[in-house]
Amino acid sequence: MATPLRVLIHGGGIGGLTLAVALARRGHTVEVAELRDELDALGVGIIQPSNALHVMREIGVLDACVAAGFEWEVLTICDPAGATLAKIPQPRMGDAPCGNGIPRPALARVLGDAAAAHGVAIRFGTTIEELADDGAGVDATLSDGSTGRWDLVVGFDGIGSPLRTRLYGDRFSAEYTGFANWRVTVPRLPAVQGVVMSTGNQAAKALLTPITDELMYLGAVFAETADFRPDPARAHEQLAERLAAFSGPVAEALTHVTDPDAVVYSRISQVTVDAPWHVGRIVIAGDAAHASTPHLAQGAAMAVEDALVLAESLDAEDGVSAALAAWEARRRPRAMFVQNLSRALLKQETGGATTPEEDELLKIGIPGAAHVLVKPY
Repeated sequence: MATPLRVLIHGGGIGGLTLAVALARRGHTVEVAELRDELDALGVGIIQPSNALHVMREIGVLDACVAAGFEWEVLTICDPAGATLAKIPQPRMGDAPCGNGIPRPALARVLGDAAAAHGVAIRFGTTIEELADDGAGVDATLSDGSTGRWDLVVGFDGIGSPLRTRLYGDRFSAEYTGFANWRVTVPRLPAVQGVVMSTGNQAAKALLTPITDELMYLGAVFAETADFRPDPARAHEQLAERLAAFSGPVAEALTHVTDPDAVVYSRISQVTVDAPWHVGRIVIAGDAAHASTPHLAQGAAMAVEDALVLAESLDAEDGVSAALAAWEARRRPRAMFVQNLSRALLKQETGGATTPEEDELLKIGIPGAAHVLVKPY
């Protein structure tokens, strides 16, 4: 659209900062309300598949991401002993790299620096307290006492999204899947030149992902009861107990896990907002709208795609309402493909019953999904 907009983004994570940069580069005025006091992040890594790296290129930070991370091209599948079962070259989107592992704090710095360079104002320690959408704009009161009027409010505020609750109540709360992710950063093994996935029984798998020349992260997914939390004094031992059936590189990585505080534990939940993702000029995106299980390593990729496509839709359409409708029409099928296949993979791994529709998705599998997701979004 011809007139620059004033946009308020609720949440300064990966998706929110990507949107902030994409909009600011197009001449819009952008403010971010971020509850944290700084752009910190849990000290583990993240996988950037090729479609996510394509977005990073589009907002001008691809080189910085690759410089801060570890570029890779091949997914290696191993048995519990570490013997290689398959090496699967990963596809690329356009001229973006096949994949990149990067520490989350490093990615936060890259995106934060880009936002600052493009004049984005980040209000730390701040959240939205009141919103009033009159159809022509949104009046907001923030927790720091300030007020303002924006043309668009976007919630990239995560799986527990307060903005989603404001719009829909508890209709679309996060649902625990029965599984949890254990993650810890360790020295990179020389043999780990790309993502290495080791599969054990139906209830266990481990992932080694290089994130710098010196570091990789060990991720492990296990069935856990809803009320389980690791013992703060022996979380590293509890992780080792769960991975006792694994040898080879997983066992070698575990020898470096000696500090319980280094272990990051998170329950795996999913969110499906089965309603429009926008109400008037207020919109939710990323995990707030469609959080998936991590089986395709596409959660953050879907968020940054949401961000770029929203910026493109605002470019292409004559008004905010038309742009939001066009944005959701492009995004919902792709995000739901990721969520539905991820859910089917979880059921398959745990021996759960699958629907005929899920059986069709499982024929695509993880390798096939990678090829689907390097097609234009």
